[in-house]
Amino acid sequence: MAEIIQLSASKKQSNDILETLRSEFSKDVASVEVMMRENMGSYVDLIPEIGAHIVKAGGKRLRPLLTLAGARITGYEGEKHIPLAAAVEFMHTATLLHDDVVDDSDMRRGMPTARMKWGNSASVLVGDFMLGQAFRMMVAAESLKALDVLSNAAAVIAEGEVMQLANLQNIDITEDNYLRVVEAKTAALFAAAIEVGAIVSGSPKNIIDALQSYGRNLGVAFQLIDDALDYANQNTSLGKNYGDDFREGKITLPVIMAFRRGDEEERAFWSRVIKSPSASNEDLDQAIQYLKKTKAIEETLDRASHYGHRAKDALALFPDSDTKEQLLELVDFCIRREH
Repeated sequence: MAEIIQLSASKKQSNDILETLRSEFSKDVASVEVMMRENMGSYVDLIPEIGAHIVKAGGKRLRPLLTLAGARITGYEGEKHIPLAAAVEFMHTATLLHDDVVDDSDMRRGMPTARMKWGNSASVLVGDFMLGQAFRMMVAAESLKALDVLSNAAAVIAEGEVMQLANLQNIDITEDNYLRVVEAKTAALFAAAIEVGAIVSGSPKNIIDALQSYGRNLGVAFQLIDDALDYANQNTSLGKNYGDDFREGKITLPVIMAFRRGDEEERAFWSRVIKSPSASNEDLDQAIQYLKKTKAIEETLDRASHYGHRAKDALALFPDSDTKEQLLELVDFCIRREH
């Protein structure tokens, strides 16, 4: 059995802050869920069937919560943040459907992926449908500026996917280039999600920019922790199986660091397992030993913590409030989470 690297546990239960946010925004969250169900409807039966599968798989609803928090912390009292929050979650869900096809993934949050149940073509097309519906909801918010931010994020996410594809099995990718992929694939939607909450409130540019910075840095931290957890946690609620990144030959920050710091034998190992992915527990055990030796996991956690501090710093200009405190706690959740 492959050995597990243990990450330090949070002082709180990891989901406490998410439950707090859901409770604080319970009315808005309910409205978002209703809008999502309504926009998943179609006369083509397969679309709501696949949509129900991926939506029921749940997830943290972290990105729409950011939209709701962005509206709350800037004093918004209207309703236009609701369709924007639903659009953000549809964008995220569409990328999951597409990612699972690109990555040949079998499981998502402990359930078979849509591609496993209905095939690649159906998954891609339903992902396209959800993107289309996301744009309809953006238009319903009647904010050209919010539409511009989210449509730009959609393009950046696609660019990130292509960058990742172009670097597939490229063991020589630099840390800087890898972080560019992370900023595009993951952080762009975090940033846009909270930014549009401030946009609909009519906030000034410095406030919008501060929340955009918070979301971007939070997104990078979130992804780097995800990278570390692939080698450190067997909890299927992470959305994938333990060691999935390794078995799929994905190049993540811990691998980049271990490769750079390793000796000739270690670099040869990483080149082999990345270019010819293996499901061998022996290879996974060996990878973990090299990660420990080079302190790659520790360094990845340090990088994540750095981005977390930057996210917190971005909130410095906001007066103290419950929402500000919750956003600060959310950074800690993303850094310390176990799944």
